[in-house]
Amino acid sequence: MALQAAGRRSLVDTVVDALRAQLAAGEWTVGSRIPTEHALAEQLEVGRNTVREAVRVLVHAGMLRSRQGEGTFVVSTADPGDIMRGVQRAGIRDVLEVRIALEAEAARLAALRHEPADLARMRAALDAQTDLADAEGQPHADQLELYADHDIAFHRAVVEAAHNTALTATYGWFSSSVREALVSALDDRAMPRILHGDHRAVMDAIAAGDPEAAERATRALLEKPKRAVEALLTDD
Repeated sequence: MALQAAGRRSLVDTVVDALRAQLAAGEWTVGSRIPTEHALAEQLEVGRNTVREAVRVLVHAGMLRSRQGEGTFVVSTADPGDIMRGVQRAGIRDVLEVRIALEAEAARLAALRHEPADLARMRAALDAQTDLADAEGQPHADQLELYADHDIAFHRAVVEAAHNTALTATYGWFSSSVREALVSALDDRAMPRILHGDHRAVMDAIAAGDPEAAERATRALLEKPKRAVEALLTDD
């Protein structure tokens, strides 16, 4: 099938879409090797350089993996970019549920694997956040985003203290959604206030090397806003 670039889209973009569609349709299963550049170029009636660039795009997107001397293999038939865009549109409750799953395990691992520098980053983020709080422990209206940034820095420090590369990468992709949800919650009077004591309980359990207490403290911290959201949804 001959492909033609449409409008401002390049031929490479068109080939990327064609290959992505074939992956999504199950033309090649996860773990299988896709056809050679030459075969794909003949199939799509484009140059081999165009196919090579399109394959590089999908390797970068995490759908394909190239192995020197062996070929290119399918890693995922779903575009991680599409998945992450769906996550970014998820509601606050969805975000909190995923946070509990990721952060509770991260805190448990952090209690077992943390290093002094990890604890220093947690303390620095928490201290910076506390400095922005008013007498009631809440951020001023014009500092919500900066306050949220410090909160995210604390939670990222906890995740990074787990020293699990996959977990850190996953949370990194997800953190923009966490920040969006957090800023929305900070601006909503119906949502519970952030309690610095709850955060310190997580940090103290990690510092003490108590994985069960660290997981429990993390769940307790995040269950409060989740319950508030569920109550609001029920009222609606």
